[in-house]
Amino acid sequence: MTTLRYKLLADVPTPAYQTAGASGIDLCAREDVVILEDDTRKVPTGIAVEIPPGFEGQIRPRSSLSADGVTCHFGTIDCDYRGEISVILSSFDGHRIYIDKGDRIAQLVIAPVERVELVRVEQLSETARGERGFGHTGKR
Repeated sequence: MTTLRYKLLADVPTPAYQTAGASGIDLCAREDVVILEDDTRKVPTGIAVEIPPGFEGQIRPRSSLSADGVTCHFGTIDCDYRGEISVILSSFDGHRIYIDKGDRIAQLVIAPVERVELVRVEQLSETARGERGFGHTGKR
């Protein structure tokens, strides 16, 4: 098992997996926050982590907040970052969102990352899809 070292920077709940099968570690708000209608806020969590080399931290939404009209923006925490984790939250349904200190606002998923060698070329290999991007299959 990989170890994740963390430091509490404020009086917040200890980060934890809520169940034995949970993929993400819950992150909580360090302070009370109001997100105005159709606005975005950076919400501090009061913790810093030491992610092992070869891994990254992924900030992911909690489904219960999404159901309440809150968007949690995906974020990446690199293994060499040691500052406080903050979460970007937006209100998307036209009303104010009230976050209380200690509320669970996001999940932190630790995932392996492989670094690659970058090689510049003049042409890429051909595929059936080619350059067709968003909606290329005709399904939405």
